[in-house]
Amino acid sequence: MAEHRSMQRGALLDAARSLLSEGGTEALTFPALAERTGLARSSVYEYFRSRAAVVEELCAVDFPVWAAEIEAAMEQAPTPEAKIEAYVRSQLGLVGDRRHRAVVAISASELDAGAREKIRAAHGGLVALIVEALAALGQEEPKLAAMLLQGVVDAAVRRIELGAAEDPAVVTETAVAMALRGVRG
Repeated sequence: MAEHRSMQRGALLDAARSLLSEGGTEALTFPALAERTGLARSSVYEYFRSRAAVVEELCAVDFPVWAAEIEAAMEQAPTPEAKIEAYVRSQLGLVGDRRHRAVVAISASELDAGAREKIRAAHGGLVALIVEALAALGQEEPKLAAMLLQGVVDAAVRRIELGAAEDPAVVTETAVAMALRGVRG
């Protein structure tokens, strides 16, 4: 029985990922989840009490995976500058990834405190790595620089997500160049 429940839960999370990546948070509704999974709407409520609960669980499941991929890329980089480049590149490289699309849709939406906290915690580990690399490069305000650097990444993510006129590779190279020139101060 428990195995069946966890399969249903997994199917609901998968459906939620698809809905988010197709239509953002507005597309994530209980009727849509029921339709995608073939469950009765009342059954969806047995698993999740609200949309916020679905989003929160997705954050808990997907953010650590996403963060671990970025962290792994950074750990392989030999120098602080290479770590910063890996941080920017790997985040932008994950934009096309279905899990990441859900993460982006979630990040862009109005979140309740619980979901925001989970995202902050997952991001916190990444930002700590960047702060370390920035400090090693002699940045006087490494925490502030890390937040501003993430702002460049977020803007580039949105640019790629929107399917802007530029090729995603151009957006990525421009963001990397801005990040590296900026961190050298």
